[in-house]
Amino acid sequence: MQFFDRFDYFCGMKNIIVTGTSRGIGFELALKFANAGHQVLALSRKANQELLSHKNITFLSVDLSNESELQQVTEFLSSTWKKIDAVVHNAGSLLLKPFSETTQQDFENIYKVNVFGVANLTRICIPFLQKGSHVVTISSMGGIQGSLKFAGLAAYSSSKGAVITLSELLSEEYKEQGISFNVLALGSVQTEMLQEAFPGYQAPLSAGEMADYIYDFTITGNKYFNGKVLSVSSTNP
Repeated sequence: MQFFDRFDYFCGMKNIIVTGTSRGIGFELALKFANAGHQVLALSRKANQELLSHKNITFLSVDLSNESELQQVTEFLSSTWKKIDAVVHNAGSLLLKPFSETTQQDFENIYKVNVFGVANLTRICIPFLQKGSHVVTISSMGGIQGSLKFAGLAAYSSSKGAVITLSELLSEEYKEQGISFNVLALGSVQTEMLQEAFPGYQAPLSAGEMADYIYDFTITGNKYFNGKVLSVSSTNP
């Protein structure tokens, strides 16, 4: 029996929400949780057929930038799960564009997914979270103060900085309930979104490799951390 299998056997199966599951890290992570026996609520605009066919995965087509669509999540939680053990805010939108050409609408589009989507989904989940629950927000090294910054990412990196501060605030607000909030600030990972933004760049880690790390941290990280931002990067960028 492998380590994760032994751990899950003794700790029991969990109800876990993962966003941005149509591809990349989110897809790999949802599949990993489900294959380990956990129940997964996968949220993304587009469905992935492999996830749809998995017995441990419930998929909801949700545009996180549209607050009204999140009502589907409320209805599912109220009628089916009743409780949540972990949430992984993985969904993200990236824009590579010179600042002088970046419009207010561009900023709003990025923030609707990367910030407001995280806030709105968290607000929905709060009544279903309990002592020992863990909320993990996937941010970026570009969102950390003092880190190396890249031209053209004003909207994206600033949004990733915003969710870092949001998570720190929520960890303080809900610490008495025993709900933990942590952030993983990722370096470059070989995903479709990275290739779309930076064609030809080769990242040091695959989506599956990063999903392995996030899986472990989601299950165990709240035993050691709350209100923390962990940099997960082997290179610059």
